[in-house]
Amino acid sequence: MLNISSQKYRIAFVILSCCVVLPFRIQAEPQPILTLDKAIERTLAQNPKLYQFTLVRQSILAQRETSELSPGFMLGLDVENAEGSGAMKGMDAAEVTLSLSSVIELGDKRTSRITVVDASMGVFELTRQAQTLDVLGELTSAFIRSLSTQEMLNLSIEAVKLSEALYKKVRKRAQRGAASDAEVMRARAMLTQARLQHSNILKKLERQKIALSTYWGETQPTFSNLQGDLFAFGQEFAFDALYEKVKKSPAIEVFASEKRLKNAELRLAKSQSSADLSWQFGVRRFEETGDSALTFGLSIPLFSESRNRGEVKSALAKRNAVEFKRIDTLLSLHDQLFKAYSLRQQNMDAYRQLKNSVIPDLEQALTLTRAAYVRGRLKYQDWIAAQQELLSAKQQMIESASAALLNQAIIEQLTAEPLTD
Repeated sequence: MLNISSQKYRIAFVILSCCVVLPFRIQAEPQPILTLDKAIERTLAQNPKLYQFTLVRQSILAQRETSELSPGFMLGLDVENAEGSGAMKGMDAAEVTLSLSSVIELGDKRTSRITVVDASMGVFELTRQAQTLDVLGELTSAFIRSLSTQEMLNLSIEAVKLSEALYKKVRKRAQRGAASDAEVMRARAMLTQARLQHSNILKKLERQKIALSTYWGETQPTFSNLQGDLFAFGQEFAFDALYEKVKKSPAIEVFASEKRLKNAELRLAKSQSSADLSWQFGVRRFEETGDSALTFGLSIPLFSESRNRGEVKSALAKRNAVEFKRIDTLLSLHDQLFKAYSLRQQNMDAYRQLKNSVIPDLEQALTLTRAAYVRGRLKYQDWIAAQQELLSAKQQMIESASAALLNQAIIEQLTAEPLTD
């Protein structure tokens, strides 16, 4: 796309393969020309939506550190038979126990916790890739629309020049008495409208430049023009081949990773059915006799498996739901892909017909009509009609090319692969 589509996804996946996104703030240097490659580079480096993944990744790594920890130790101090009455008055009959206690995890709980966090990291990485491609898809669409407006601006300049030529010719004919004052006023009004249209498109392009700049966190554009070929399309693949690529895209692969996560969560839930063994070891001192003795205790919860049965069922249901969600998403992506594929083909066909047949005919017709008007064989309205038909066809050609590329961007976003070499 735009002669740089292949580079777009190469750049994206090189950076996606890294563990972290580039630093959030990079001082942008003013560049008069903006290419899609440069826009992608800035977006990957500075887009706020993408930078948040760095923080999420840090959070998951912190969770893994916590999951690797073994149960902690507790130091206890128990005082019995103190501050009573009679023989138990004061601390004379007190029994003081200093103890150390902890838990022995059974059922391989620590490994299960770590597996869950590792699976979460896998889901995170694929989700990051899918969402990054979504952002790049939005950026590409915004770039194409801006490039289309830039082409419309060039067309509006051509419209102004044609209107100026028409106005000059009509005014000269009116001076010789060969045209009416009404024709002069209509030609002048048309020229004014053409200039107004040019001004409106120029302001629209300025708004779109600002919108593009927001993708890398800037409020004012540091470029003047966009560089790209609006009329260069990629290869034409069969729909089935594209759909196979969709099945392997991050948007679908994330479900496989999520299923692994749910399996890990299920194993963790099952591990909770194995009760942990609590132990306690200490030293007890008897103040009344001045003697000491060792204490030791073990405890284990009863009926842990039955009490944990609900958590296991819940984890199992969540795991099974992932597959149905994957099927539903795949059906939705199939529908999106086919619409984009069909519209791309339709608009490319329209562009080719306009470029190769319609516009050459209308250009020739305008030349003949202008010459005939000068010789007095055709009316002013004929010249106006021929000029408007040509400008309308060129506008339609730009719109068709833009629509084809916008749908191509959707296909590339869904398949995570470019349609150009």
